[in-house]
Amino acid sequence: MDKRKEIFPHGIPGHNLGEIEREIPNDEPPAWPINDKLKVVGKRIRRNDALAKVTGSAKYTSDIQLPGMLYAKMLRANVPHAKILSIDTSKAERHPGVRAVHVFTSDDEGSKYQDVKYAGQPLAGVAADSLDIAKEAVALIEVEYETMPFVIDTEEAMKEGAPLVYEEPIGEQTDGGDVGVTHDGSEGKGNLRGPTTSSFLGGARGDLDQGFSEADVILDRTYRTQVHTHVPLETHGVVIDWKPDQMTVYASTQSTKGVRDGLASYFDLPKNKVRVICEFMGGGFGAKHSAGTFGPMAAELSRKSGRPVWLMLDRKEEHIAEGNRPNSIHHLKIGAKKDGTLTAIQQKSHGTAGVALGAGVGRIAQGLYTCPNFSTEQYDVLTHAGPGAAWRAPGNVQGAYGLEQAIDEIADMLKTDPLVLREKIDPSEVRKVLRQRGAKSFGWKYRPPGSDTGRIKKGIGVAQSTWPRFVNLDSTVEVKMYSDGTVEVRSGVQDIGTGTKTILAQVVAEELGLKAEDITVRIGDTIFPDAPGSGGSIVTGAITPPARNAAYLVKQKLFNQVAPQLETEPSMLTVSDGMIMHKEDASKKISMRDALRRMRTGQIEASASRSDDYGGFQQPWGLAYGDLGSVQFAEVSVDTETGFVKVERITAAHSCGRPLNISQIESQVNGGVIQGVSYALYESRVMDNKTGHMMNANVDQYRMPYAKEIPDIDIVLVEEYSARSSTDAYGIGEPANIATAAAVANAVYNAIGVRLYEIPMTPASILKALNKVEQ
Repeated sequence: MDKRKEIFPHGIPGHNLGEIEREIPNDEPPAWPINDKLKVVGKRIRRNDALAKVTGSAKYTSDIQLPGMLYAKMLRANVPHAKILSIDTSKAERHPGVRAVHVFTSDDEGSKYQDVKYAGQPLAGVAADSLDIAKEAVALIEVEYETMPFVIDTEEAMKEGAPLVYEEPIGEQTDGGDVGVTHDGSEGKGNLRGPTTSSFLGGARGDLDQGFSEADVILDRTYRTQVHTHVPLETHGVVIDWKPDQMTVYASTQSTKGVRDGLASYFDLPKNKVRVICEFMGGGFGAKHSAGTFGPMAAELSRKSGRPVWLMLDRKEEHIAEGNRPNSIHHLKIGAKKDGTLTAIQQKSHGTAGVALGAGVGRIAQGLYTCPNFSTEQYDVLTHAGPGAAWRAPGNVQGAYGLEQAIDEIADMLKTDPLVLREKIDPSEVRKVLRQRGAKSFGWKYRPPGSDTGRIKKGIGVAQSTWPRFVNLDSTVEVKMYSDGTVEVRSGVQDIGTGTKTILAQVVAEELGLKAEDITVRIGDTIFPDAPGSGGSIVTGAITPPARNAAYLVKQKLFNQVAPQLETEPSMLTVSDGMIMHKEDASKKISMRDALRRMRTGQIEASASRSDDYGGFQQPWGLAYGDLGSVQFAEVSVDTETGFVKVERITAAHSCGRPLNISQIESQVNGGVIQGVSYALYESRVMDNKTGHMMNANVDQYRMPYAKEIPDIDIVLVEEYSARSSTDAYGIGEPANIATAAAVANAVYNAIGVRLYEIPMTPASILKALNKVEQ
């Protein structure tokens, strides 16, 4: 492909902003200036679906109503480990109003049914005229089990002789514990699988023995985090209408393409015979990328009945069967010199994603700080519990909870301010600015741990994180301009509530000299060009460059038609405020609407796909590792008589490249902080080790913060231009969540002078820690 050279802004405004020359494809637009000089991008544009959401006119998957639609319910195992001897559906089939029944069977020779591996595993399903009838019919299905021993506790599952989840090796899995790392279930023995020893940052490096021998201080600690379920407002679910010529699927999903590909594969269908639609989606934090087991079940019931089938999970099913953040037992041994220089990091972790793989502590210890000697071993521990899934910065939240407390402990050992220590060991220029600006906004002035007096003790803490600039090249956008003046953007990408529709409108409007409200955005449908699932902070960096590039190409087509009318060359035309005008002769101009009305055809269109990063990718296989980081400052109050912790305020300093919509970025950061606080203090899956059942599979006993428990959140946003794409913009969903729990934990230690090595930090655990000190 022919290329040309362009000069791009590069660096951080107010700090080190300069310019850099990049080679870019000839069919991509010139560099944008920084946001201050743009009209639409970088501004607080109202969400283009805001009115639909606040008025209730937005239709979510659970709202879909189709002619003749049936309602489905799934039967789930009520034991955690068993062989199924028989499943008798005859009574359910005869129940009035039942239209179809389907039973999951096994592909293994000699076994009709799949073995039960956890309580809540789906076994069968019923479609009926109403949901109540479907529930009644499910209760009539009789299952004969041959129960077997099971294990729920992570450390018990690691022991020799523990009941095995799988007798045989299992396959590889990349989802659940660590984005970019493959967990190989064929390695290891018993319930212990792994270890994963490397990541795309290179894994082990240097000589640990040498590193520890050079250390003046050595910290050796173990940190523990809990299993944490997703609890989206809208549960997993689908409405499937399988006609002879096409399967149409309405899904609550983060990836229309992922659901399409999964169902096409499951039923051996061409991809163009499966259409997946999701216009509005009520929350997804990593677990909604596939059709799960409910998708194939609804499809089978639709095929058998010949009618559309509605299947949405209830709250209990959502907790037990559709993903969770794996727990972690995270051991860190870190050596440092007196001046703070890190000499060695040895990391070992164990965690359970239930019957799945993917438990890990991410890559944060590999890349956050300069350290020449490093090794990691991350083990999956299989247990008879529901499968884990990606959960907003998978692995890295668990990893940061341990690493960032360890860095604070080393600062204590060296008698230095933890912020000063990070300044010494963190090579990132972006995080340096985040720390400086965040500390100023927060009013950081470190004080010795436990120095506050009285019953209510206040404390402050800091923690930081990083996240890769992931890019998915299978990201395509089509832009159409019609003769009536309409401009339309089309892509299969999904908006999960983060505002993807709005930023696409902003980017295209900026390129075409229009307003964001002039742009119609149609996404969330697999009839449109393929695009990535919404997760891993991938979408913004993957989809906005081709959106701008497609708008640029269609603009050039329009210029080619307009130029003769204005007696000039297409290269001499530009756009602004809805007008096409000559760059040098102000008298030569025409409105965009008039220009479109005069087109020779009813429409013009162009599409573009995500190109390689300008300057090349910084890491292999289509991603660029960079400083999409955050620095979180926390202030807490701890009641030493009740053990209650109140997070008073958080200052969240963030960078995500070029900010596209300030309001939406702030909303993302707010959500990440709230989830981080909830993870630190409240949420925890409680399992009964004797029965294998989850005991708090609801939104009452599964504790989450109420409005009064949410802290004041101050957001410090830092623009940073890396000149790697035509928009230079990236996502921010993950970084806001990663460091919050660690910052809160460090603040609790600063308040009471006692460090807690396990979350959630409940009143009981606070009082227990304080009582140990008193004794």
